[in-house]
Amino acid sequence: MDVILGKIATLGPPLLLGAVTTVTITLVSLIIAIILGLTLALIQRARITWLNWIIAAYIELFRNTPVLAQLFIIYFGLPYLGYKIPSFLAAVIGLGLNGGAVLAEVFRAGIAAIHVGQREASLSVGMTPWMAMRYIILPQTWRMTLPPTGNYAIALFKDTAVVSAIAAPEIMFYARTLVASTFETAFIYLLVALIYFVLAFPMARLVDRLERQQRAWL
Repeated sequence: MDVILGKIATLGPPLLLGAVTTVTITLVSLIIAIILGLTLALIQRARITWLNWIIAAYIELFRNTPVLAQLFIIYFGLPYLGYKIPSFLAAVIGLGLNGGAVLAEVFRAGIAAIHVGQREASLSVGMTPWMAMRYIILPQTWRMTLPPTGNYAIALFKDTAVVSAIAAPEIMFYARTLVASTFETAFIYLLVALIYFVLAFPMARLVDRLERQQRAWL
């Protein structure tokens, strides 16, 4: 037991430091993804053909290519154009752009699920289309899309492991560094899995609660 506790005391702090970076990357990427996804979903409502084609191409491109390849293009490709960016920034941009494509479809479906009569009723009482969207449609859309957005947040948290490939200092980056210096492979990755579980489990329970609330509202 003393040996195990000693290993935890030695290996734990660097992994916890990486976990802080992992959570930060997740939060920043999620904010980018939500803002971008909602913006694209609203733009699609304008039904401007050429703009919708561009948005559709973006969504299909980012949804159907590996996020690791996207990160490599951003981190290693941009320097060829004269733009060298830090690994942390490349990570949040890459994950944010990928998440924006995913959530754009979530929000688009959520907006489409609101009965058209609610928009018509809003316009009939003197609201502008923007007011109807802001005060009537979007609040209901957000309530409906909270569970899938929460599930995406959990998946994003776990997917941050890939950013270690571009040297972003998150938990897997520190784990690989510790493995190379201590050769405690199984123990280190067991600690990593435990840290991921401790952080992700409350998120999963919150999403379950939101899904139950949504079923009750419906």
